Amino acid sequence: MKYILVINAGSSSLKYQLIDMTDESVKAKGIVERIGAKGSVLKHTTTGKDKVTIEKEMNDHEAAMNEVIAAMTNPEYGAVKTMDEIDAIGHRVLHGGETFSAPSLVNDEVLDCVREYIELGPLHNPANIKGIETCMKAMPGKPNVAVFDTAFHQTMPDYAYLYALPYDAYEKHKIRKYGFHGTSHRYIAQRVPEVLGKAPKDLKIITCHLGNGSSIAAVDGGKCVDTSMGLTPLEGLAMGTRSGDIDPAAIPYLMKKYNMTAEETVTFLNKKCGMLGVSGVSSDFRDLHEARLAGNKKADTALKMFCYRVKKYIGSYAAAMGGVDVIAFAGGVGENDWDVREWCLEGLEFMGVKLDKEKNNGRGEEKIITTPDSKVTAMVVLTNEELMIARETAQICGK
Repeated sequence: MKYILVINAGSSSLKYQLIDMTDESVKAKGIVERIGAKGSVLKHTTTGKDKVTIEKEMNDHEAAMNEVIAAMTNPEYGAVKTMDEIDAIGHRVLHGGETFSAPSLVNDEVLDCVREYIELGPLHNPANIKGIETCMKAMPGKPNVAVFDTAFHQTMPDYAYLYALPYDAYEKHKIRKYGFHGTSHRYIAQRVPEVLGKAPKDLKIITCHLGNGSSIAAVDGGKCVDTSMGLTPLEGLAMGTRSGDIDPAAIPYLMKKYNMTAEETVTFLNKKCGMLGVSGVSSDFRDLHEARLAGNKKADTALKMFCYRVKKYIGSYAAAMGGVDVIAFAGGVGENDWDVREWCLEGLEFMGVKLDKEKNNGRGEEKIITTPDSKVTAMVVLTNEELMIARETAQICGK
């Protein structure tokens, strides 16, 4: 199996990468934005060739996929002569509920299950289904593999994933913690032992996927035992625009004071809170740092809040696992914001964390950022969800 096409379909976007599995290199990549709206655009890059921008109305995902195929096979800037060269397609799917604890070869039964979980993933699952169906139509006969964001977290014990609600809320309605960013957490959990030259079974790792959306997972012996996101990606850390953990009783109070419906309140908590809401400046951490340095107290408070909550989760997960060997930072913020990494680890010396500030400085580099005598290793991992999806697709198709 040589070429695998990785698809990440959003409600109005479609990201893709063509990966050459002989050396796991990216042959081509791109994104279609504003699907179904005015100003649709495709940005495509084949490795070694100039970037191409195609402005064309794309009313649905099928039209977008057809433009992707046209770009991929273009004689001038394409990556392959025909789509027959592609061996399989791997799809990111947000919610697989309890049904999927591993990637799955797509068939009618799998699609029906993904549809069942639309209620739990209303923004993402419908788009993920469209991406799969579009690829099946455009490339008939090619295997499609669904890789679920929730799958990695299915090893959590019941006392970790259950909420303290009447048990029939779980039995009848499957209300529980599922966790997300699973593909990234799985990649980090596999990469850390490779870098350290140790077996996964011998490590207790806290994986910190920090970006506009952020989550943390406790990984003991290669298996997830807890994670910060819950029934939806809203639970857990304060994020770019998400509130994270909040007193449930605050929600009806918010509804009353802001005169919002339940649906409007969920949108409010997902889109207008977090770093954006607290700072009043931006959800982008670069903007927050700039504002903080200019004397903006709210931006300073937002950054402190973020790092404080990360630190609390690190401490709680170390307790849950009975210790920790590695704290791994990844994601757009985790990989690039050395101030945030330092502040998240500040005060954890009692756990045996000794940060090397000089090593910590820098962005976009995989490295260990603690001193050689630090009992707990902190490190930066450059997560690669697309490669993880490609690897899992190749594994499933190989079976």
